[in-house]
Amino acid sequence: MTKVLLIHGPNLNLLGMREPDIYGTTTLAQINEMIQQQAAELGMEVTIVQSNHEGELVEAVQQAYDWAQAIIINPAAYTHTSVALRDAIAAVGLPTIEVHLSNIADREDFRHQSLTAPVCAGQISGFGPASYILALHAAKHIIEEEQE
Repeated sequence: MTKVLLIHGPNLNLLGMREPDIYGTTTLAQINEMIQQQAAELGMEVTIVQSNHEGELVEAVQQAYDWAQAIIINPAAYTHTSVALRDAIAAVGLPTIEVHLSNIADREDFRHQSLTAPVCAGQISGFGPASYILALHAAKHIIEEEQE
């Protein structure tokens, strides 16, 4: 079975109440349920981690090296600030897909630069919770291509 680490970064635990005009009203628990349902349909096993602490996210990425075949990450605010997270993604060398609920290119200027995207296989943004579902499909595609 394909194993994927899915990481939610800081403040995503507040989804559903946090700036609903930008992030919608779907809660993180609801998103996680959607992810697990879609993963089961795709024959994937997804381990989900959420943290507001940069070091915990870095450790999750590093530990994935031993068991995961891909990483899906919404670094949230760390997208624009975390060299440590960027370096961890680069170091483990697992195919990684960066996800954002909102279209970061259509947001404040400081959100236009992603430090993590250059070490990821790709970025999916602007589709709300469906961004995660699209990322699952992309991860499955990448993993299957590597196995050929």
